[in-house]
Amino acid sequence: MAVPRKPAAKPKTRRGRQPARPAAAKSRPTVTDTGNGGETHQVATGVSDRLTTQQGVPVADDQNTLRVGERGPALLEDFHFREKIFHFDHERIPERVVHARGYAAHGFFENYESLSDITRADIFQRRGERTQAFVRFSTVAGSKGSVDLARDVRGFAVKLYTKEGNWDLVGNNIPVFFIQDAIKFPDIIHAVKPEPDRGFPQAQSAHDNFWDFVSLMPESTHMLMWVMSDRAIPRSFRFMEGFAVHTFRFVNAAGESRFVKFHWKPKQGMQSVLWDEAVKINGADPDFHRRDLWNAITSGDFPEWELGLQVFDDAFADSFEFDVLDPTKIIPEEVLPVRPVGRLVLDRMVDNFFAETEQVAFCTQNIVPGVDFTNDPLLQGRNFSYLDTQIKRLGGPNFTQLPINAPKCPFAHFQQDGHMAMMNPVGRVNFEPNSYTGDERGPREDPDGGFPSFPAPEGGDKRRLRASSFADHYSQAGLFYRSQTAVEQQHIADAFTFELSKVERTEIRERMVANLRNADDDLAHRVAAGLGMATVPRPSEPAVTPDHSLLASPALSILLRELDSFAGRKFGLLVTDGAPAAVVKALTAAVRAEKAVLEVIAPTIDGVDLDDGTHLPAQQMLGGGPSVVYDAVAVVASAEGAATLAETPAAKDFVTDAHNHKKFVGHVPAISALLAATGLADKIDDGYVDLSGRGAGKRFVEACRAVRHWERL
Repeated sequence: MAVPRKPAAKPKTRRGRQPARPAAAKSRPTVTDTGNGGETHQVATGVSDRLTTQQGVPVADDQNTLRVGERGPALLEDFHFREKIFHFDHERIPERVVHARGYAAHGFFENYESLSDITRADIFQRRGERTQAFVRFSTVAGSKGSVDLARDVRGFAVKLYTKEGNWDLVGNNIPVFFIQDAIKFPDIIHAVKPEPDRGFPQAQSAHDNFWDFVSLMPESTHMLMWVMSDRAIPRSFRFMEGFAVHTFRFVNAAGESRFVKFHWKPKQGMQSVLWDEAVKINGADPDFHRRDLWNAITSGDFPEWELGLQVFDDAFADSFEFDVLDPTKIIPEEVLPVRPVGRLVLDRMVDNFFAETEQVAFCTQNIVPGVDFTNDPLLQGRNFSYLDTQIKRLGGPNFTQLPINAPKCPFAHFQQDGHMAMMNPVGRVNFEPNSYTGDERGPREDPDGGFPSFPAPEGGDKRRLRASSFADHYSQAGLFYRSQTAVEQQHIADAFTFELSKVERTEIRERMVANLRNADDDLAHRVAAGLGMATVPRPSEPAVTPDHSLLASPALSILLRELDSFAGRKFGLLVTDGAPAAVVKALTAAVRAEKAVLEVIAPTIDGVDLDDGTHLPAQQMLGGGPSVVYDAVAVVASAEGAATLAETPAAKDFVTDAHNHKKFVGHVPAISALLAATGLADKIDDGYVDLSGRGAGKRFVEACRAVRHWERL
């Protein structure tokens, strides 16, 4: 016979009788009650703040499931529990297969001038007009839970809510792609994703499957140069370029067509991190890019890009060395300059991450009158795939009714029903043509203002055939490498070496190095040496002999674009008790004048007391604010404080990493003990600035505009 458990002593409680409710007041004080099991109940103070079900039914108890007795089984009739738990079970929609980890913000696009001579697109007709925009940045390979600073392509997708419908410019921070035909997209993604038998590595391309695939796909070589470059580990979404990748068409009111490529150029300049920094940042703050964008926008430092166009005609396309429909090729800016035509500003974060960032649906097919497609085979496939993906991911064909996806302009159609239909047609008529009149007849075609596809002449046999004009896979790969500075070339060689060192099968490594020899022999030999190859493999047989005489394109280098400001960057100031207040105040003033951000790191989060008795609060505790998350650092300490730092591992890592990552370091003479403890005392170079002199804070900030002291050995 079971022995019934003695009920526990009941805590003092007010549950069971109506709690006293204060009169409605502006402050809306929270009324807290305690339940039978000691649980907390927060009680509404009036009708306007009471909890309800999704049907609007007021909820009496949100802490306990309806059950038989105090310890009995739950009852199926508990509709509130069922609704709540069912919704929770389904609150995760299927994540994107690619670009799963993303972050987004609202903003606007402002047109610089009328472009009516080259396009009828309404967004480009009036100088100074602003159009609402929503932009989502993302990584490609990782899942939603992966880190921000994986070595990867970054998505750069822009939704423009124009007066003639939504226009989605769905691009990346790299202007080329791995493949030339969309039929290979499942293969490249399968290859780069975690290997199916073991489920790793996550958000990394350093494994056999990826390199096996790309080594057998020479068309990937150009893209590999970009992905192994610093472009794949950007410092911030705010400091990277964006590209629509493909060649599109512009069509004007007269029906005349020109080709166009789209570029987004950051107004605050470009910047990346070092690989060692990326690894450490991912450990210190896996949400580094997200936090950076959130902090910038919420503090009023709105990111801004210029939209630039490369516009050209058939004559240029016919004379250019490469096929303009090949998505693995670029048109160098030195050959065809980029024309700035407007600016994109992000000035508001989302109100709800799921409703906006997660549910936003970008489709390359979403274009407006005045913009049209070309026969780029990758673009053609994307136009099919993206719509299919969104229908699958968002549960049906009505995802366009979600507020973040809905157009801001008037719209009308006869589409109806389906999953999650929220805006259904009213009335009898749901078809056309129809003979009804008045409002009941519904919308009609607009042959003059409607979208016209450009009547490009087409013809030829129906075959599965890759154009021979797509066959040069190595010339532009070599162009990219030779357009980099010596520092950037070394980073590319190091990245190839690191990634291929993770490949287990020797033949894959050899095949990849053999391909690299066709792009640039110097790079191939560096990688072979880094991998310890006894002999460098013979070059693989190219389909087309590479052209190594192409002129370098300085626009492809990040480091050749000098910054004239450190605005938008972040300084890390490590301080101790007794630090000189005058130095701290001068540095703070100089940073603010530069429109940069200063974050204080101290031994404890409470902060420090400076030598004038001023208390300086801290934003980070030492160990929680490593130097890798800052663009430049300074250490301002008393002699006693420096001696303590010299015995603190986190402090030694702070300055050692800053030195190794070639950052500018501000300091005072008192930190000599810390420098000695790290072995840096005899390695001080021009990247170290003494902050104790008059005007030193300003000089330090000005020096930091170079971002790195690359001369440091």
